[in-house]
Formats: sequence, structure tokens, C-alpha cells
Amino acid sequence: MKVWAKAAVSVGLLALLFVLLPWVDVRAAVTRMPARAWLLVLAVFAAGHLIGVQKWRLLLHASRGRLGYLAALRCYGAGLFANLCLPSIVGGDVLRAVMAGRATGRVEAAFLSGIMDRVIDIATLAVLITGGALFARQVLPGWGGEVLTAALAVGLAATVLALPFVLRRPLAAWPRRMRRPIGRALVALRHLAEHPGDAALAMAMSLAIQSGFVLLNAWIGTTIGIHLPLPVWFMAWPLAKVAGLMPISLGGLAVRDATFGALLLPLGVPMAQGVVAALVWQTVMIAGGLLGGLAWWLLSRRSAAPGSGSWGELLTPARHHG
Repeated sequence: MKVWAKAAVSVGLLALLFVLLPWVDVRAAVTRMPARAWLLVLAVFAAGHLIGVQKWRLLLHASRGRLGYLAALRCYGAGLFANLCLPSIVGGDVLRAVMAGRATGRVEAAFLSGIMDRVIDIATLAVLITGGALFARQVLPGWGGEVLTAALAVGLAATVLALPFVLRRPLAAWPRRMRRPIGRALVALRHLAEHPGDAALAMAMSLAIQSGFVLLNAWIGTTIGIHLPLPVWFMAWPLAKVAGLMPISLGGLAVRDATFGALLLPLGVPMAQGVVAALVWQTVMIAGGLLGGLAWWLLSRRSAAPGSGSWGELLTPARHHG
């Protein structure tokens, strides 16, 4: 989709939500979130991305790209900030890869590590959705548990049956517009299979980060009056995030929020509360992107300041993988 079409989807869906949702419920949910609680969520969110820097750097080293932590933080912060400005999260990944490629002199390693990072994060979301659904089916009212069990079984079976088809199908057999992303993803999967130790460690770090983000969203929900069992959060929040990854809006704006509210609606949560909880998280992501931009700016000034040392110091990693 064109950028203007994605913007139209986000703006139109947001406008529709604010027209249809009762303003009394929206205002009540918003006022329940204290500023101190929001700042604490932002601090933990930033800490999670500091771990994310090390995860991406681990994959970069596995691809034979040498980058020190501060240099990696500079590139990562630029990508996080770019997510606010570019039409999708992929744009931030591209900027991060371009900067890392220039800093390391290994452009192919920078792009491959970014793709591996994205593949691992998506696999992590699938794990969280599956685990959350397995436990959540026991607490869903009425026939919801049976429907979720059937959907989970069908989804797992479809995944098992589709994997050999995707992995073995010749690239030339795919539609032309799909060949490049599928080819890159297959290369990333092959590279991860060749480095199982690094892949397992990166997966564990991704699980820790994404699980922490789920807990943060559950806390936000509790603060504004949403009281649900924790397994429901581990199912609903990753599902909404996956919906936000679809390339039909600006970085998932409004799509993720509407999906999250709709997922909680059958559980007795008013749509307004679910949407507000998702929008509060959206403000945290925006603030996190601005912090990433600040880190990018400060580290760029540091590298350019006289007597501050060259990029050679920043490019020296603590240890080299592979």
C-alpha cells in the first residue's frame, strides 16, 4: 500500500473509534493512569530496548559484523526514532542496517542481522500467543475455551503443514513481489540454523523482552480498570501486535488499538477501556522513539567531538562471536 493509503487507514480508524466510543468511558479510563505510573512504564520499556540492543548486536556478531555497544545503541536508537517518522517499522530497520553497515563495513551482515532479529521477534510472539492461548482457554467464559482450543489446533496444524511447503518451494515459484522478502527470510533462517547457540540466546532475550512488555500492558490495564487473568494478556497483546505488523497502516497505529479492544470485548471489557489501554502503550512507544532519537543525537555528538575518540573505540566489541 502507498504511504497515503496507510495514513488514511490509521487516521480514519482512529476517527471512527473516537466517534463511536463513549467519551465518558474514555475520559474515565485515561484519568485513572497516574503520571508516575506512566513514567515507570516508560523506564521499563527503555530498559527492555537496552536488552534489545545487545540481542541485535549478538546477531550482528554472528554475521561477522563487529560493533561495540555504544555504536550499536546509536544505530538502534536511530531505528527506533525512525519508526516514528517512516511509514512502517521496516523503515526503522532499514535505517539501523544502513548505519551499521557503514560503521562496520559489512552491509550484508547488517541487513542479515536485522532480518534475523525480526524473524526471532515474530517467532517469539507466536510462542507467547500459543502459550497464552493454552492457559487462557481454561478461564474464557462459555464456549470461548472450546473455540480457542479448536482454533489453536487448526493453527498449529496449518503451520506444520505449511512449513515444508514454504521452505522447499523454489523462490522462482513465488509471486514476483514476494520473492525478495521471502528470500531474505529464508537466508536468515538458514543462518540462524548454522548458529544455534546465538539463535537460542537471542530467542531467550526476545522472550524476556516481549514477556516484560506483556506484563507492562497488563499493569496498564489493571491501572485503568481492566481486570483479566494474566494468560489472557499473553494471548491478546501479542495478537494485537501481530495485527499491527500488517502493512495496512502507519506502524500499526489504530489497527493494533482497535484489534486489542475487540479481543477484550467478549471478556466483558468495554471497548473504550481496551482501546485506551492500547493507546497508552502507543504513547509509551512514541516517547521511547523520542528517547531513541535523543540517544542517536547524543552519541553522534560524542563521536564528532574533538578528543572524544574515534569510532574505532566504539566499534570494538566486548567479545566476538564466530
